[in-house]
Amino acid sequence: MAEARSAVTEPRVHEIEEGKDNTSEFYLAFRQWRRSLVRRFYRTRNLIQNGLWPTKIWNLGGTVILLTGMCHVDSQITKPITDVVHWTEIHLHIPKGFPKDVKSFLASTVVGFGFFIVLYHVRRYALRLLLSYRGWMYEPPKSQSYTTLMWGLLVKVISGSHPTLYSCQQSLPRMPVPPLKTTIRDLLLSLKPLYEDKPEEFIQLEKEAEEFQKTIGPKLQRVLVLKSWWAANWVSDWWEKYIYLMGRSPLPINSNYYVMDQSYWKPTNRQTSRAASSVYQLMLVKQKTDREQVEALTIRNTIPVCMAQYERVFSTTRIPGEDIDELVHYSSSESKHIVVLHKGVMYKVDVFDCHGKIIPPQILEKQFNWIVVNASFQQEAMSEMCKSIPALTCLDRTTAARVRQQHFKEGINKESLDIVERSIIFISLETTCYEDMSERAKFLLHGDGKNIWFEKSINLLFFTDGRVGLNCEHSFADAPVVAHLQEFSMLGEVTDVYFTPDGYVIHADVPGKLIVTKPERLVWDVQEDLASSIRSALDLAKKNNADLELCVRDHSAYGKGFIKQCKVSPDAFIQMALQLTYYKNAGKFCLTYEASMTRLYLQGRTETVRTLSTDTVEFVRAMYNKSVSREGKIALFRKACEKHQRKYKDAMNGKAFDRHLFALFVASRGLGYDCEFLKKALMMPWTLSTSQQPQTQISWAPDCSLPQYSNKLSPGGGFGPVSDNGYGVSYMLPGNNKFFFHVSSKKCCNGTNAARFMDQLFESLQEIKTLFEGEEMEQKKDM
Repeated sequence: MAEARSAVTEPRVHEIEEGKDNTSEFYLAFRQWRRSLVRRFYRTRNLIQNGLWPTKIWNLGGTVILLTGMCHVDSQITKPITDVVHWTEIHLHIPKGFPKDVKSFLASTVVGFGFFIVLYHVRRYALRLLLSYRGWMYEPPKSQSYTTLMWGLLVKVISGSHPTLYSCQQSLPRMPVPPLKTTIRDLLLSLKPLYEDKPEEFIQLEKEAEEFQKTIGPKLQRVLVLKSWWAANWVSDWWEKYIYLMGRSPLPINSNYYVMDQSYWKPTNRQTSRAASSVYQLMLVKQKTDREQVEALTIRNTIPVCMAQYERVFSTTRIPGEDIDELVHYSSSESKHIVVLHKGVMYKVDVFDCHGKIIPPQILEKQFNWIVVNASFQQEAMSEMCKSIPALTCLDRTTAARVRQQHFKEGINKESLDIVERSIIFISLETTCYEDMSERAKFLLHGDGKNIWFEKSINLLFFTDGRVGLNCEHSFADAPVVAHLQEFSMLGEVTDVYFTPDGYVIHADVPGKLIVTKPERLVWDVQEDLASSIRSALDLAKKNNADLELCVRDHSAYGKGFIKQCKVSPDAFIQMALQLTYYKNAGKFCLTYEASMTRLYLQGRTETVRTLSTDTVEFVRAMYNKSVSREGKIALFRKACEKHQRKYKDAMNGKAFDRHLFALFVASRGLGYDCEFLKKALMMPWTLSTSQQPQTQISWAPDCSLPQYSNKLSPGGGFGPVSDNGYGVSYMLPGNNKFFFHVSSKKCCNGTNAARFMDQLFESLQEIKTLFEGEEMEQKKDM
């Protein structure tokens, strides 16, 4: 079958300069061997550096030199230390022929090494203990206590400076298991507003909760505590396995999410030029990630967060299984190419040459232009189903696994599938464009059913007008991780110059000779039974796509600057507006999910913040009660915001309860229990699913509130609704002047409408603003 591929692609080898490549096979083999050796050296060096953090290898040399110097100084202060060195010198049994200075140096080396090991363990465990302190989070940054200031200084001193990507991993604390009693108490408090009209059912739920705490609850809690002693994280592996990989629903809309580029500005109108530049910048980021040259993220430039998810961002594929999927990550030596799709034709494009150098953007631009021309010719001879292979990734996971087993286990289909799955990322050069942000976002979320390989970790879609967006698989990492790495590329497009005035890429410097292979077209053998499966997948995708409604807008009436004047948390402000909007939209309250990160702990991922509370209900009802004064409404609003902000911080600190309930449920099933109380607590639908997106995670990013960046801000991304009769809402608060909102819903539910919800959300934001404007006017009158 390899010969068949060669016959249709005619791969050739080129140099950047005109002419023939005369490099000998022996020299190429030598270069590959040398690069492999260098790669192993740097990998070993990084392992040693990460293993020794927060100490460094020069600390050992410094200790030896210091001890050697002490041995030559007659001082009572250093005598206890020099006595240890002299004792070691005597008991080392060094031959008598060695000079005294050599003996002293050897003894100092042994003692210094021992001291270094002690220092290493003391610093690591001291840092882990310090990072377990959470008082800093509950204090305003500008008015922290002396205890927190001293703590921050100690963290700075012990941890050192400029940690690399994975340096801090072993110093991060383990996430604690919340107390069972606290979890049950907080669960009941969160559900109480939903049972106001059904008090008998709530009383029954309380009885079931009490029974659970008296019977199997403590036993399940002990299982989790025991797991927390030996596992890096007591819940993250189960979350990935049971929530993501065992999910059987189709990936588009239900699991994958999208990310958009700049809102109203684009660096070029040329599709292939934007593609070449974006791919090149992402490969630079990948190279830095592989070499661990990306600095670890820190909060307030002090507290590190877990960076483990960065390892699988590139070259990762979710392989379907009948019962459970598998995440497969390929090493840099196995994955040096991308796959490009245009008009249904797929091509393998090398983005690293045989020496490991990144292919420069000017060469990628030529290759993408060649693909656009060649695909137009090739697609005429291909059947429609052969051009729709990616549609198979839209199937439910069990069906996708069976199709894969039946049609992709051998021959040309297996070879082509291996190339796709081993690719770094999947690229789609689209044949259309969307001026409207909502239409473009909707297309990024689900495509046309045959243009996105939903099982790949990252898909990049380039539109004909030069715009770009991402579609990302969710199980390998959470959205802020991908957004952080993509930020390097999009921020560079704004602050640097990547394109000529005509829109073509600016040539990048290439050190030495670069060998580039021509794009290789992938060939598929599509017989009638496989074509039937593709046709079914395409029909399912089109049906699901048509059922989705997505609305994206920017709110420019005010931004985070006004919220700061209100002296409340910006996130809590938006969450209260969402609660007011849903009540306005549906005439009732609902279970609300807000995602929070737990990456302050080793292997942490996410936790749930439940926005709905009795305080939230009181505020929303007060807004519709004319007898409540403006001051009363503002007081209730601030009270609800303060409670929400506290719950958000608790979630980041491992004090929330949803992941705890989930882990208790997994443990119960593993021990053979069928607990109705846990099932009832976990199976309630998240009618309103929300998430705030980070705007800037790069420390050197400019202030996005400045006027010159107003049209260059990214709206972020979004996701589909978790519940068919609910909404999915994501939002970004970039700078002080505007918000971006993404609202999704299903058309099959008559009670939901994304556009109507967005209109009502903007009304709610204005109503809350009017409250505080009235307060400000009254304060001025009093003055």
